[in-house]
Amino acid sequence: MKYLFTIVLMSSILTSCIVSKKKYDELLAQKVLMEADLADKNANLDRANAFVKDLEEMLQKLKEDTTNLGIDLRNNSQKLSSLEKEHQQLNTYYKNLMTSSGKLNRDLSQQQAQLLAIQQNLEATRRTNDSLSNSLAEREKKVQELEQILANKDKAVQDLKNKISNALLNFKENDISIKVKNGKVYVSLAEQLLFQSGSIEVDSKGVSALQQLAKAIKDQKDINIMVEGHTDNVPISKKTAYMSDNWDLSVMRATSITRILTRGGVMPNQITASGRGEYSPIANNDSPQSKQKNRRTEIIITPNLDELFKILATN
Repeated sequence: MKYLFTIVLMSSILTSCIVSKKKYDELLAQKVLMEADLADKNANLDRANAFVKDLEEMLQKLKEDTTNLGIDLRNNSQKLSSLEKEHQQLNTYYKNLMTSSGKLNRDLSQQQAQLLAIQQNLEATRRTNDSLSNSLAEREKKVQELEQILANKDKAVQDLKNKISNALLNFKENDISIKVKNGKVYVSLAEQLLFQSGSIEVDSKGVSALQQLAKAIKDQKDINIMVEGHTDNVPISKKTAYMSDNWDLSVMRATSITRILTRGGVMPNQITASGRGEYSPIANNDSPQSKQKNRRTEIIITPNLDELFKILATN
């Protein structure tokens, strides 16, 4: 709500001929707060990505441990089988001794002690084998649970990408690109679809595209959305008290897009507006074609990772 108030106030002041220094200082302070809040959200996103990476490493470790437990279980099963066979042979021998003549009584006592030791060893091996079996079953269950959650997340991301692609089929390929990267859906919209040069007001064809996008994602309550504005390295032609460089321009454009998405039904608490200015190019700014590629807005849709964090916390 604070962001919307600030941007509305800034837009209103842009149309005024005279701005007091006190008002400028107030707005500048609000801008600093917004940028600090954005940095905090980016840090949270980085931590979320680090959690996912830790989870994947844990999954790999569980798989390795499961393999080792499987080897131990097979070895102990073989040992158990060997001990049972030896026990059976000794028990048969013991019974034969019981029916033999008295001269074998000395050997009988020795065989009884050996038989008792083997029985104790057999029981200990059985307990170890049971413990290994239970541990293996628990680890296999945990591995399957983690794999299923990751598979469900990947499927949900791919399904969302397909849904967005179908919603934006009517727009040109060089205006919109949609791809999945690092478990997120990236929707990149070219400047020519959204804005006139140096403007922060979205063109009608851009509004139509954003309305279609909002319709496709508004019912997805388990996602977070980052709207990132990007520019080339050409300085803005007209500076004002509230837009002094490309960074300001990219933030204001992202905010304009965010408003259209929220009016289209996307929940405000799911979406963040940010600007990267000229500092995250996808091409060298050495030709008109490269600069055109860099003038874009990226809408990054990330699945909610709460379920993964809960699994990680239990480990």
